[in-house]
Amino acid sequence: MSINLKDTLSNILSLPRYAKQITVVIFDIGLCVLCTWLAFYLRLEKFITINDVTIVPILLSIFLSVPIFWLLGLYREIFRFTGLSIFFSISIALLIYALLYFSVIGIYVIEGTPRSIGIIQPLLLFFSITGSRLLVKYLFITNYYSKNKSKNKKNVLIYGAGVAGRQLLNSLENNSEFEVIGFLDDDKKLHNQVMLGQTIFSQSKLKDLVRSKDVKLVLLALPSISRNLRKKIIEKLNSYKLVVKTLPSVQEIVDGKVSITDVRDLDVADLLSRDEIMPNTELLNKNINSKVVLVTGAGGSIGSELCRQITKLNPKKLLLLELNEFGLYKIYEELKNFNSDLNIIPLIANIQNKSRINDILKTFKVNTIYHAAAYKHVPLVEENIYEGVNNNVFGTLVLAQAAFNQKVSNFVLISSDKAVRPTNIMGATKRLAELCTQGIYENMKNNFTKFSIVRFGNVLQSSGSVIPKFKQQIKEGGPVTLTHIDVTRYFMTTKEAAQLVIQAGAMSQNCEVFVLDMGKSVKIKDLIHKMIVNSGLTIRDEDNPEGDIEIKIIGLRPGEKLYEELLIGENPKKTSHDKIKKAQDPFIPFYDLNIDLDILTKQLQNNNIHEIKKILEKLVSTYKSNTKIVDHLFVQQPNLND
Repeated sequence: MSINLKDTLSNILSLPRYAKQITVVIFDIGLCVLCTWLAFYLRLEKFITINDVTIVPILLSIFLSVPIFWLLGLYREIFRFTGLSIFFSISIALLIYALLYFSVIGIYVIEGTPRSIGIIQPLLLFFSITGSRLLVKYLFITNYYSKNKSKNKKNVLIYGAGVAGRQLLNSLENNSEFEVIGFLDDDKKLHNQVMLGQTIFSQSKLKDLVRSKDVKLVLLALPSISRNLRKKIIEKLNSYKLVVKTLPSVQEIVDGKVSITDVRDLDVADLLSRDEIMPNTELLNKNINSKVVLVTGAGGSIGSELCRQITKLNPKKLLLLELNEFGLYKIYEELKNFNSDLNIIPLIANIQNKSRINDILKTFKVNTIYHAAAYKHVPLVEENIYEGVNNNVFGTLVLAQAAFNQKVSNFVLISSDKAVRPTNIMGATKRLAELCTQGIYENMKNNFTKFSIVRFGNVLQSSGSVIPKFKQQIKEGGPVTLTHIDVTRYFMTTKEAAQLVIQAGAMSQNCEVFVLDMGKSVKIKDLIHKMIVNSGLTIRDEDNPEGDIEIKIIGLRPGEKLYEELLIGENPKKTSHDKIKKAQDPFIPFYDLNIDLDILTKQLQNNNIHEIKKILEKLVSTYKSNTKIVDHLFVQQPNLND
């Protein structure tokens, strides 16, 4: 394109919106004149001048078309971003115009004007209006934008020729980043068919497409398939060193239209074969619908997801209790935007503050508590034992006792798989929190308050998860740090974990310990491998020294285990929910437990870590520390280390 034309287009783009609209109106008026004159030429087969005979049909065309086009939004269209929908808009407008124009000319008859003008002129106007819009699109997109950005476009395939795939293609039509070169689909009936101008290919053609079309990326438009099938498709695509991005779930698509902004990197959950199951709506609603609900640790990963799920279940009131001001602000703002009608109350409070907690429960007449507040990052708790014990143990103790005192109907303690045969302070404190909850329930004999404990493993994208760290390391070019080649973990999405916690709490009768079915444990090395490959990169090792990302073994961190478990005893009992089991774990009578808790309090005041660990080992018989003391304050106090 010449420099003068490019400058002209730039000047047009810089015009204010109203000036562009006026320009288009004037242009359309010119088309009305031209199309009327051409209609006379085609009908009479000779050129005529604009005279008294032609002026009436011209004025009629102008006075009909401009108001109709304006009312139907043709002058609100941004023409350089128009797609196939422009044909529909113009067709509706011109159909209304044609009916009115023909009615005047063909039915009422204008002297000297053939009736056929009423048909020929609207047809000419339709093609000229449509052509002018597409010409603008071509000039601005094909020439002006594409020449500047086409070099950076990535050739992509859309996997899935269904509704989501079609919507995605439409949303990518004017995108400067991606160039769609076709669909992939497993339906043999669709192979080699053309849809919206794009060929639908079989997966067997993928190798040739990658080589001939230089495909680097596949957009997965299969929002309704199972996670297991999704995982197999991703592995197949990764074998061709293709980066895979995906669309949200069906529910997310229902909540909002699919567009390019919905395309995202694959979650780690997409790389796992575990499928989520539909929740039991009766259990979800039982302790929440029309109830006053309190969530502690509301700004954390589990607490915030619990809040999101609770807002969908019509509680009477939702109390967000959090010590972290910024975390509380974030979830409060999010929930207000999600459900502005719900009474949501943000509360800054420390769960260890007994009087404050009792005042909150009494003032708001809380019915259900989900206790998610905890320090759960294993190395950090190992290095800050005082706060870990105080928050995880005595904070839980305060909440549980306050729940009894204020006659809260349901108290749900969210525990961890690290509480099972713990090797670290975090796990030991969570197990002791479980014992405190069980002991209080047995001691009080208060049939009004139902207690339950829910134990599960790692949650994807939680604040304690290492997955975001892996993603960042891959983004920075590595190395990705792995503590041990054989380390394994259980994984679950935050959404599924939150829903199962709510359902488990609804099944409580006698302070049971519920264990969530986490599926099969995942080897972290294999997970890192999948994350690297899905990023379109290769692993650098002895077999492939020219690879992109190195996996570096750095050794187990303080208190870390190779394997996590969910059960202390054997043979868990089944419940009415397939993914929730009931553990049969022993507990300590609260009278005996309370004596040692008093001693533990005194040792905490003195920061005597040696004695604190001994008391934890006594109370949590399965606790076996696998590391020396690394508490920062303690190691800097020589008098306590002698």
